[in-house]
Parts: sequence; C-alpha cells; structure tokens
Amino acid sequence: MAAPSLLLLIDRNLFTKKKSCTIEKPNELGWKLFGKVPLRETFPKDPKIIQKEYEAKTGRAHRSPSPKQNVRKNLDFEPLSTTGLILEDRPANLPAKSAEETQKHRQEYEEMVAQVKKRELKEAQRRKKQLEERCKLEESIGNASIIWNNEILPNWEVMCCSRRVRELCWQGIPPSVRGKVWSLAIGNELNITHELYDICLARAKDRWRSLSTGSTDTENEDSGLSAADREASLELIKLDISRTFPNLCIFQEGGPYHDMLHSILGAYTCYRPDVGYVQGMSFIAAVLILNLDTADAFIAFSNLLNKPCQMAFFRVDQGLMLTYYAAFEVFFEENLPRLFAHFKKNNVTPDIYLIDWIFTMYSKPLPLDLACRIWDVFCRDSEEFLFRTALGILRLFEDILTKMDFIHIGQFLKKLPEDLSSEDVFTSIAAIQMQSRNKKWAQVLAALQKDSREMEKGSPSLKR
Repeated sequence: MAAPSLLLLIDRNLFTKKKSCTIEKPNELGWKLFGKVPLRETFPKDPKIIQKEYEAKTGRAHRSPSPKQNVRKNLDFEPLSTTGLILEDRPANLPAKSAEETQKHRQEYEEMVAQVKKRELKEAQRRKKQLEERCKLEESIGNASIIWNNEILPNWEVMCCSRRVRELCWQGIPPSVRGKVWSLAIGNELNITHELYDICLARAKDRWRSLSTGSTDTENEDSGLSAADREASLELIKLDISRTFPNLCIFQEGGPYHDMLHSILGAYTCYRPDVGYVQGMSFIAAVLILNLDTADAFIAFSNLLNKPCQMAFFRVDQGLMLTYYAAFEVFFEENLPRLFAHFKKNNVTPDIYLIDWIFTMYSKPLPLDLACRIWDVFCRDSEEFLFRTALGILRLFEDILTKMDFIHIGQFLKKLPEDLSSEDVFTSIAAIQMQSRNKKWAQVLAALQKDSREMEKGSPSLKR
C-alpha cells in the first residue's frame, strides 16, 4: 500500500509545479482581461521597418512613385473625390487612362472650376449690391428723419397736407419718428388722457380679479354684459394674444410686450363695453405698441377704432359693411375687369378676403415692415387706402388668381406669400386708380350709403 501512496504523492507534486508555472502575476493585463494568455511586452516598431518586413515576406520591392502619382503632392490643396478622379491615375487593378481621356477629364475639371468661380463671383456681386442698397436705404432713412424732426413735426398743422409730406409718407416714414407721426395723423378726437387710461386699466384689473374669484360684484351696469360674456371676452383676449405675431415671440406669455398688449386690450373693453373685444384688435394694438408708449398706444388705438370704417367692421354693422364691399367692387371692376369677372364666375365675394385684411389692417397677412408702410399711407389717405391696397394685392397676383377655382382663391388670399417685396406691392398699388366715372372713393361710398338708407326707409322688413 506504500507504493501507491508514493506514486500519488509524486503526481500531486508534479501537478502543483505545473499549476505554479501557469499562474501569472495578478498585475498582468492579459490575464486580467481574458483569463488566458498574458500580453507580451512589445515595443512599437518604426512604420518603415514594418514596411520592409512586409516586402521581404511578400517578395515585393518598394517602387518609387511615378511623376503622375505625385500629382497630389504638387497640389496646393487636398482634392475632393471628383477632383481626385480627374487629376489622379486610376488604381493599379483598373485599366489606365488614355492620353485623350486624361485630357478630356482635365478639360471638364477646368470647366467645372470656371463655373464655380462664376457662381461665386455672381454671389459676391449680389451681396455687394445688397450691401450698397442697405447702406443707401439707411442713408435715406437718416436724411428723412432729419427732415421729419426739423421741418415737418414742428410745423405739423401747416405741413400735414402738403405735397412733400404725401411723398415722404409714400416712401415710408422712418421708424424713429413713425409713432409720433401716426399719433398726430390719427389724432385724439375722443380727448383721451393718460389718466383715463389708468382708470380703465384699473377697472379691467378689478374685472379680471373678480372673474378669477367667481365674484360678480364689479359688473358694470352700463355695459349690459353678463359675467359669462365678460369671461368669454377675457378668454378671447388671452387666446388672441398668444396668436399675435407668433414668430416674434414678444407678445406671448413671458414675452416683453405681453403685459402691455393685455393691458391695452383689457382697458379698451372697459372704455368701450358696447364694442368689447373683437378678434383682430390684438394685431392693431401690437403694431402701435411697437411704435408708441403704452398710454399713447391706447389713445391712438381707441381713436383709430373710432374711425367710420373700423367701427363698422368691429361692431359688425352688416348694412354698412355691405356698402363698403359694394364701393370696393365698383373700383375692382374698373381697375381689374378680367379678374373681377373671374371672381363673379366663381362666386368669390369681397367678404371672403377683405374681412381679415381690414380687421387687422394688413398686419396679419403681410410682413410687418410692409404692413407698417401701408399704415404710413393710411395715415395720409385714411380708409380709402385700405381698399386701394386690396386692389393692389389682387392686381399683383392677377395672373395666378385667374387660373384658380373658388377654394384655391380663398386659401391663397387667406395666406399670402411671405416673401412679398414692398416695392412690388407699392408699384402695383400705384397702378390702381381710385376714380370711377369721375367719382372718387368718398363720393361713390356716400352715394351707396344714401341708396342703402333709402332702401331701408322703403322696406320696413330690412329695418327689422
């Protein structure tokens, strides 16, 4: 029994020696990562040595590149894929280019480079022209500001109807004096003061507070409006403010002009509870806020909405609105007979597109800078220019509109192109003649209003 024990002991010692030989140091990375063969200590070789070893194994000798293969080194830039295909030889596994093909590719490459240079030159000339026009515009605006401040505004009562002022209004009032000119042109026939605005605003805040708490104690008996009507008006103001010039992000909640716009609209509902708030008012108030202080914007806003045309639309006086539409169609047929006939054929009536344009005074459908220029001339020509502008827009797109049906006409006029040029629009407006059978806008409108009143007197059913 001693012999087997001795053999077992010898085997165990041998196993222990083998095991000790295979166990590696715990700090060796290969063992730690894979539990197998440890990494050998290696030193980085020089790439040239590696290349020589590879050539020795494969039996290939390193050949010096041909002059054609050195094309890339002679270039001042790293060629792109297309350039590389033209200027460099094909890989060794592909047929070599012929001399004719090489010449053809080089010629094509030179033509492409020439075209790129031509486009770049054209783009540079365009940018230079834009810069020159911008500088010229800024210079003209600066000169016009001096004229307005030094000559016109100090003598407004004398010069407001002069030919020079009319021309300057058509060219566009400088932004630095625009608010002041608008305020003077709109006037203050209602004799609203800053103190009256503060009172109306305080009432509006009380109303908002009472509606938020559910109280009806502050109801104004003169307004004849229920708490539900006021709450609906308040909610409509909030909704409309969020949709007012959304791209500017200055009138929405949290924006710098949100509270100012909310205050003016709320104060107006208290000042004119018989009118209240109507959709579209927020755009008019917003344009005024961008050019005037809050109280002055409220004064201009209230007086502007008190004009006959604006009051007819915002009070939804159907009879008077139809009279305005009829007067518009008189000049529509006079200036654009082909488009007028097309609209009649497709039953496109003026209310489909004019309501949105008049309610917002073009501040919603047109770019803001263009809308401000229209306001500049509106302050000069009053309501007539709003309808003349409508005809100018229709004239500008006459060729497009005559190819559309009812639905597409409505959609197009509801959302006009965003890249409208001020010069194109005003050139089109200038071609519109507001005279029909030797009668101007005011005369045509007055005649239609007279006819409307006579019809109402003769037909009691129309009164009801």
